[in-house]
Amino acid sequence: MSKAPSERLSQKKPAMSKKSSPRLPNALRMGLLVTGLVGLLIGTLAWFQVERERTTDLDEMDRRAYILAHQVAYSIQAILKLPDKEAAVALGSTLEGYRPLIGLAVYRPDSRLIAESPDLAEFSSELKQTVVQATKEPKDIIKTLDTPTAHIHIVTSVIRTADGQPEGVLAVVHDLTEVMERARNRRMQFAIWSGIILLLLLTVVVAGAWLLYDRPLNRMAKWVRQLRTGDSDESLPIDPPVARLATESDRLAASLLAKQAANRKPAQGTTSTDPLWTGDRWRAHLAASLRSSRLLLVSHREPYLHELQDGQPRLVTPPGGLVAALDPIMRASNGIWIAHGAGNADRQTADAKSRLMVPPGDPSYTLRRVWLSREEEHGYYHGFANEGLWPLCHLVYQRPVFRARNWEYYVRINRRFAEAVLQEAGSDPTVVLVHDYQLALVPRLVKEVRPDLVVGLFWYIPWPNPETFRICPWRNELLDGMLGADLIGFHLQQYCNNFVETVDRLTEARLDWQNSSIEWRDHISQVHPFPIGVENKSKRRAPSEVELAQQITELREQHALENMRIALGVDRIDYIKGLPERFNAVARFLERYPQYRGQFTLVQLGVPSRMHIRRYRDHLNELESLADTINWRFQTLSWKPIRFLVGQHDPATVHAFMRMAEMGIVSSLHDGMNLVAKEFVAARSDLDGVLVLSEFTGAARELTDALIINPYDTEQFAEALQQALDMPANERQERMSRMRQQVEVHNVYRWAADFLTALTAGPAIETRD
Repeated sequence: MSKAPSERLSQKKPAMSKKSSPRLPNALRMGLLVTGLVGLLIGTLAWFQVERERTTDLDEMDRRAYILAHQVAYSIQAILKLPDKEAAVALGSTLEGYRPLIGLAVYRPDSRLIAESPDLAEFSSELKQTVVQATKEPKDIIKTLDTPTAHIHIVTSVIRTADGQPEGVLAVVHDLTEVMERARNRRMQFAIWSGIILLLLLTVVVAGAWLLYDRPLNRMAKWVRQLRTGDSDESLPIDPPVARLATESDRLAASLLAKQAANRKPAQGTTSTDPLWTGDRWRAHLAASLRSSRLLLVSHREPYLHELQDGQPRLVTPPGGLVAALDPIMRASNGIWIAHGAGNADRQTADAKSRLMVPPGDPSYTLRRVWLSREEEHGYYHGFANEGLWPLCHLVYQRPVFRARNWEYYVRINRRFAEAVLQEAGSDPTVVLVHDYQLALVPRLVKEVRPDLVVGLFWYIPWPNPETFRICPWRNELLDGMLGADLIGFHLQQYCNNFVETVDRLTEARLDWQNSSIEWRDHISQVHPFPIGVENKSKRRAPSEVELAQQITELREQHALENMRIALGVDRIDYIKGLPERFNAVARFLERYPQYRGQFTLVQLGVPSRMHIRRYRDHLNELESLADTINWRFQTLSWKPIRFLVGQHDPATVHAFMRMAEMGIVSSLHDGMNLVAKEFVAARSDLDGVLVLSEFTGAARELTDALIINPYDTEQFAEALQQALDMPANERQERMSRMRQQVEVHNVYRWAADFLTALTAGPAIETRD
């Protein structure tokens, strides 16, 4: 009997690949290698030279001591015939030392001391041992000793009678301090000069390697990267450091350009016959692509949730671009959407298998809810996903927070979603579409149990550069999970490049840059850009012009906006959305253009989001305080420059505000796409209105007729507001017409069709069939 999906999943764990370590620049590594080798050679030679000079000094000390011993031996020989006391008196000053001679000592053959220099008293024990040894040897004894107070040199010579019998022993003791000090000074001098020479050598080698190799190679790598991504078709801008590379680089350029052109043709062919995609066309395309397979969509956020209101479940549409984009796709697909049941009345509205048909009143697909405890949601979603991955992937200088306990929840909940996928798929052929950063491990977990399933992963937020992603302690596990997918999609080619480079840096995967594919654990993943769109407004159930005009009038009266020129912002309360920058730009605009005071108002629709996270609560408080400060500064009895409306806003209200406003503002500091910009354009069927758009959004790559701004540049931002208000009507219509054409052609159905085409045309579905 086969095991249940949950049992099989419990035996699988995301595989880990090797950990990477930071690498020094090539020029510095080369410099350190050369300097290290030369330093080793110099150090060895210096050691031999110092030791040779020290040996020479010791040999000279031996010679001097030997000569002195034999000079005084004759006079001492006669004195040794006297008794000890008389001999000691007779020796007298003969034994006195002079620098570096410490002194002399005379002993009887039985090692009894007759007399010694006063300075030798502290060395008596060492001298006696040497004398004993000398009486047993046929030749003079020479020794160097380290004592607690000095380094000494000892020569002991036996004084013999004419017939060779020992008559006494003479010891000559010198101080070796100066010899050792000279050796120490030589070592210090060699070390200083070697350090200076090696530092100069390191500087020369690093500078030379950087100028001759690193800089040309880095420029060549940048050129190849631009060539690969289509940002350049120029020849190599600098000569390679090796002549043969010039020829090879020309061949590489030619092959890459040819490959890019070949890859563009099929992509253009899929939509060239009819540029406009509709729900009906998507439905037909889906049937042709899936053949006999089922479609499962997996995301954290559900398209419809139920909240208790007055004791009764009330339907709520959650905010966010993902739901707005995917709901029309699923309505036309009759598939299954697996998502977290977040509403407090969700269990009441689902059946025993956690399923229900949606949307109410026009059921088109099945919603399968996955249940999480409050603790699990906090650790997996609010913790790891939104305190860790979210700031990691958005370059807004918010420090990510990673906790081991949150990672454990993240793995656990990803397993739970994977189990739901396997349960819904059963034994049928199925195409699984996994959405966003909360479920990065699901592709691998599903593939480990059902390798025949076709799995696509679309990542909605930006992908950072490799150095930034390395911050994550579980970076390899995340990459391994994602690389279980047959197709990985991002909004922009830039994010695809960052992802592939991250895999290249952190794993041993095989990369095919020309086909943008990655082979990892005997599985191939394609990586391609798919800029997401929105549903055409003409296909939605929109109010009539009369109804719309009435709603606009009511909103103006409700919020004291009569005769106001309105700019509109619609955003979740999130630090990536650039709302403080937007408010400050309004204040600067009113400072520079005071004629608009009393005439212009920014209506900011703010949707509370992730309020369980302290950073988001603090951000909301900061925004309310900033709006109050600006309003207090400029407002009159009948006018406020900023209307900050915080709460849930239904689609009809948002649409009415979009039609009411003269301009829409999107000032995100970093955003994967930002569908609000496209929604604003789609809403303007009157061909009026101006879009002010941050250059740090994916949408800025497509909506080039917007007024593109850097939200950090307050002066430029304020000028854009003035430009939008003063733009002639014909220019507004021309710009809006071109943007609407872009949004209508590249709508959400086309995005889904392109992604599904690339997914089902890949190796995975061919193998399954």
